[in-house]
Amino acid sequence: MVLKHFTDHPASVDETYGEHFRFATGTGLKMILGGLACMCHGLLPFAFVSTGSRTILGLHKKVTGGARASTAARIEREGVTEGNMPANA
Repeated sequence: MVLKHFTDHPASVDETYGEHFRFATGTGLKMILGGLACMCHGLLPFAFVSTGSRTILGLHKKVTGGARASTAARIEREGVTEGNMPANA
């Protein structure tokens, strides 16, 4: 029963738990690094001029592609927010 909590969502985007773990942690790391680059850019406007934008665009393409495309379209169509995010999104 508990295993179901670890496998339902990854299966909804056509991944195993391990594949989903790698995708999610990789995405999170890129978000952190992109955010740090943006913060440095705010302090030093000549540094990391396009890193934040490139990171955002790359992550958007990665997260809304493949099996995630249907989930991304549903979230956009339904105006889903963090507070009312469905369990399988």
